[in-house]
Amino acid sequence: MYTQLGSVNRHILITAAAVIWLRNKKKIDTRTLTVAAFCTAAMFVIFLVKIPISSGVHLSLTPFTGILVDPAIGACVVLVVNIFTAAIGHGRWSMIGANAPVNVIEVLVAWALHAGLKNAIRTTFPRVALATFVNLCTGNCAMIAIILVSGVQGVTQTQEHVIYGLTQIAAVNLAVAVIESIVTGFMVAFIERTRPDIPGKKP
Repeated sequence: MYTQLGSVNRHILITAAAVIWLRNKKKIDTRTLTVAAFCTAAMFVIFLVKIPISSGVHLSLTPFTGILVDPAIGACVVLVVNIFTAAIGHGRWSMIGANAPVNVIEVLVAWALHAGLKNAIRTTFPRVALATFVNLCTGNCAMIAIILVSGVQGVTQTQEHVIYGLTQIAAVNLAVAVIESIVTGFMVAFIERTRPDIPGKKP
């Protein structure tokens, strides 16, 4: 099942905007590029590791990426990861147009929430875990909205059956979001203790 979107075009527009924004910024330092490369590698690997829930799901690390880098760099990271995963057969090429916008939304929301909650929640783990869970719920809603608006290609199910199927997917994704929230909370807490200069850039 895959969505009938303008496919890659949507994400090309998002990434083009990110590249233009990056060009207008001051020179990107080596540390930021290193962190972006690390996030790209980590996200690519984690996409390939399935959790034995339902028919098999995986963590995304988009909240983790959003917390460590800003949204423009995060959009580029997401595009690269989606191209790599499609190239090795993990989903169709047309899925880039469906997955990437959702991933970009997750990167943006995670970045904003982590920065916005710093004054309200001082302790790293609960702040990051909460930001991650809310962020993944937002991505889940965006995914459902994209599928409902764009339609589904290659199936003969009625709209009611499609909604029922999406509800089941959403329930599984929420369960995985709990796991990812805990994992991301521990990872960012460790990084903030050892390298406090990396995460937490303010918008």
